[in-house]
Parts: sequence; structure tokens; C-alpha cells
Amino acid sequence: MLISVRNVKKSYPLDGLKLNILKGISLEIGKGEFVAIMGPSGSGKSTLMNILGGLDKPTSGSYILDGVDISRLNADGLAEIRNKKIGFVFQGFNLLSRTTAIENVELPMVYAGVPAAERRERAMKALQKVGLKERMYHQPNQLSGGQQQRVAIARAIVNEAPIIFADEPTGNLDTKMSVEIMDLFTRLNKDLGRTIILVTHEEDIAAFADRIIKIVDGEIQSDEKVVK
Repeated sequence: MLISVRNVKKSYPLDGLKLNILKGISLEIGKGEFVAIMGPSGSGKSTLMNILGGLDKPTSGSYILDGVDISRLNADGLAEIRNKKIGFVFQGFNLLSRTTAIENVELPMVYAGVPAAERRERAMKALQKVGLKERMYHQPNQLSGGQQQRVAIARAIVNEAPIIFADEPTGNLDTKMSVEIMDLFTRLNKDLGRTIILVTHEEDIAAFADRIIKIVDGEIQSDEKVVK
């Protein structure tokens, strides 16, 4: 298993009380899976994704990522895991507005200490994989929403991270562009073997995955394979 979660709980203090967000989540995700995590607003799905992505730590329980106990790492250890193992794609694209597409894609490699010439070559290849060969030197305000999301996906894959976390990646896109972006995730999963973990509240977007985990009130309500 690439990901193994056992009885993970997450709570926050609120007005002297304890707000329980996750109430004992256990799941496993294997290498090369395409998994959608669904749930209504406030269900805990985003909290779960933040823990799985190393952006937050559980209050209790264990989380093993590719053999490493994430719950025991400090901030520096979590940052190293994120840089080497994980690529993120968010609803809001999160691109630097005054830099070109290729410079945005190079950013994770700057943090990883990759030499400039290698950064440029790898960024070009990543943008070609997402169909933006002709838009490498455009700034975000010169790109459509779908193209900006493709830049974000290129940035997520440029470090060869085995896992891509996508948090509502089609939330700001129209239906046609949403399908194109999901087709791209499907190709990354099938052709490149990337493990995709997608958070969405849309049934038609979740249907692109091979497995759907539904979270309700901080607990797993169902975990089913998608019949296609």
C-alpha cells in the first residue's frame, strides 16, 4: 500500500470545547489508484486531504505514506515529503500572477535545489505533457481558466512525485473544460502510473475515478469501486 491510515482523528479547540472533524478514519490506497473523496461541505473531506497531503497532522491515529510514519514527522520532515512525494492541484490554480507558465512550473524545483538548466528542461517537458507547448511563456492573465489549471498540473508532476492530490480542481471551470481536465488526470493515472487522489462534491467528476470514498460527519460512509 502506498497510503495506510489507521483510526485517524482530528479535532480543534473551539470556545473551550473540542470540535471533532475526523472521527476515526481508516483506509488504504495502493500505488497507481485513482480515488475520489466525496462529501458535503463540513464533512471532513478537505481535512482528510490536508492530512494525507502532509499539510496537517492528525490529533491521533497513524498515517503511513510509502513506508514513512507521517504522524511522527516535524515541519521540516513534512516539507521534504511534500516536495518529493506529492504534487498539489487546487481549485484556485495558485499561480504566481507576474511570472510565465514555465516559471510557475519551475517553482517546486527551485525549492528542491535543481540546477537552472535542468529546471527549464523538465518544466518544458511537463508543459508539453499537459498540452501547453505553445503557451509556455504566457502569464496567467493571458491564459484561460483551463489552461491555468493545466499549468498547475504541470507544476504538480514536474518533480516526478508519485502522488497527485487534486482539491476541487474543476470548481472554477465550465463543463467542457472540466471534462478536458479530468481526461488529463485519467491519462496521468493510466499512462504515467501516478496515484491520483481527488476531492470533489460533484458526482460526474468523481465518476472519472476508479474508486469513490464518501465521507459524512467525519466518518467513511462508503468505499466502492466505480463500475464503468
